[in-house]
Amino acid sequence: MTSRPGVNIVPIHGKTPKIHESAFIAPGCTIVGDVTIGAESSIWYNCVLRADVSRIVIGERTNVQDGSVLHCDPPRPGDPDGSPLLIGDDVLIGHMAMIHGCVIQDRGFVGLGAIAMNKAVIGSDAMLAAGAMLTEGKVMGERELWGGRPARKMRDLNDAAVAGMRMGVAHYAENAKHHSAAVNEALG
Repeated sequence: MTSRPGVNIVPIHGKTPKIHESAFIAPGCTIVGDVTIGAESSIWYNCVLRADVSRIVIGERTNVQDGSVLHCDPPRPGDPDGSPLLIGDDVLIGHMAMIHGCVIQDRGFVGLGAIAMNKAVIGSDAMLAAGAMLTEGKVMGERELWGGRPARKMRDLNDAAVAGMRMGVAHYAENAKHHSAAVNEALG
């Protein structure tokens, strides 16, 4: 792990965040504990990733947009695994999302201001709509759109919607390179 200008990287309980050298971490972010961030992923301005009681794993080319909060839950009686937060590759997480102890499979999408709770699953190529709340233990299938509070299946996603999400992943991967260069220039 290398130093990153303007980023708070906090080891705790003997765990230090592991951030791939190609990942973009924007100034203002706080990353605590047992966090792993994969290649070409991006964590945007003022996000908090706090893995002080379990782990957070983020795959490759995934983006966590501005102001999002990611956390997990520890093991408990009857739940020896707790609720780690496991996020796959090519995932889009919109601004101000709250993601807690769930699983987001490859190419999943979380809309602006959405909430995903412990042990919920967002399937591959599935979309949790803006403002939705995926309650504990709910499982979204592949290519499904869920919305509302609590979230419920609205419909299956067509090829155009899935292609649009993949374009979003490519956009954020490229935009992160520009922001990384700008931040390095501004903050040295």
